[in-house]
Amino acid sequence: MTAEGFSPEAVGQRPVIGIANSWSELTPCNAGLRELAAAVKRGVIAAGGFPLEFPTISLSEPYIRPSSLYLRNLMAMDVEEMITSSPIDGVVMLGGCDKTVPAQLMGAYSADRPSLTIAAGPRALGRWGDRELTTDDIWSLSDDHRAGLLSDEDWSCVETCLNDSVGTCNVMGTATTMAIVAEALGMALPGSALLPATSARRRAAAEKTGRQIVERARAGLTPSQVVTREAIWNAIRVTAACGGSTNALLHLAALAGRVGEPLDTGELRECLRGVPLITDVRPAGDYHLSDLDAVGGAPAVIAELGDLFDTTQLAGTDRPWSEIIVRRAPVRTSGAIRSSVSSARTAGLAVVAGTLAPDGAVVKCAGADERLLSHCGPAVVFDGVEDLHDRIDDPNLEVTADSVLVLRGVGPVGGPGMPEVGAIPIPKTLVQSGVRDMVRISDARMSGTSSGTMILHACPEAAVGGPLALVRDGDAVELDVHAGRLDLLVDEHELEARRARLSQAKAPSRGFERLHHEHVLQASEGCDFDFLRSGARV
Repeated sequence: MTAEGFSPEAVGQRPVIGIANSWSELTPCNAGLRELAAAVKRGVIAAGGFPLEFPTISLSEPYIRPSSLYLRNLMAMDVEEMITSSPIDGVVMLGGCDKTVPAQLMGAYSADRPSLTIAAGPRALGRWGDRELTTDDIWSLSDDHRAGLLSDEDWSCVETCLNDSVGTCNVMGTATTMAIVAEALGMALPGSALLPATSARRRAAAEKTGRQIVERARAGLTPSQVVTREAIWNAIRVTAACGGSTNALLHLAALAGRVGEPLDTGELRECLRGVPLITDVRPAGDYHLSDLDAVGGAPAVIAELGDLFDTTQLAGTDRPWSEIIVRRAPVRTSGAIRSSVSSARTAGLAVVAGTLAPDGAVVKCAGADERLLSHCGPAVVFDGVEDLHDRIDDPNLEVTADSVLVLRGVGPVGGPGMPEVGAIPIPKTLVQSGVRDMVRISDARMSGTSSGTMILHACPEAAVGGPLALVRDGDAVELDVHAGRLDLLVDEHELEARRARLSQAKAPSRGFERLHHEHVLQASEGCDFDFLRSGARV
């Protein structure tokens, strides 16, 4: 270290703490992480440690093609290898944009050295004229623009006003959901997820994280001791209670596979049973993240979950959650958070399965039209994103408000990497007539900022011969979320005849794309690589 200007006395016999920084100018969400790294260093030094910052790859949700999930496992491998191959005693991971935090959690678990995360935090609210803008507004405004209800000039103004600072989406999208997941897992400090990206409070939380990782490293407390099966169930329930992103279930399934406690559809459904929708925040509610932060953030949601949350599990302070929350304290319900007793709605998230998705699909009930959660209608099928873009606004498209829009060929293999295209746009002719939601089914994902009756992660995907590949225009599709069913109402003999005519996609010839094609698992197993799971033998 003398080559970098450190004296032997400065290094000494102190815990060496790595700071894995995913800062990148190609990742606007993470563009404030340099300042957080400086704050973490202050905390590490104050606690008697020696901090060393290093980079990893960074995944930007809006820029990475074909999908940021396509490279999540690569980033997880980068994080794992940098931790295991470096002379460090512990690590603080700085992430933010949707796939960076889950990749870091997966890599840290496999490396199994003392670890904590601190996320970038949500960006400031935008303003367009006298209207406040949050990230989820882009979807309805985009529909208005496509339908000619919003001018090109106004659309350009929206684009410049929407993102007013660095930081992640300012709603309960994937990035914020995963920051809360890290809290629930005991891999981030309680109450840190919702602090604004540019606030002094977030820098203070980063400094405290630096102090805490030194203590965790001295105690030798590793992710395998913190991220247990029970902790993962806790995180799933908190995600549902927050009306969080469906993507979180995908990442938690991948983490569960690394823990050696894979989740099947039945277990996931059992885990979600009876979980109330406690928060009322956008995109599935009326309030802002700052409102939820003001009434206690994730710890307040956890306290309201009561016996649905196992408080014997460790929090990021290395103490049991029972010492963080006081179950019998009065619930601070105020707009953004509601008492679980008084909450009329349940199940922010749900899992369905049936003849159209034998291994399951997920539904964000919190963002869906309640009337559409039980629905039967004729399919309108799109084969891939280009076909969708070519035909969705065709005035001759045979579609009604009762139709079920189906997008296939965009799963883990077919995408590749399950791009966030599952929020299929409403056809322009229907938007112009006032339709704002329809049943939409896909083997893709959707942004956590999206809302609507979307049935996502249909598994197995079409590209590997799943039933989604067999659907034809006009086929009856039946959805009953309350019964947990998603069925294709077509005679089995007809389906077998269709299956015999399916062709197999050509495998890529080289590079990471070939590795991904040969080893990626299906959505029900979190789209991890088969050789990275616990006990994997390839």
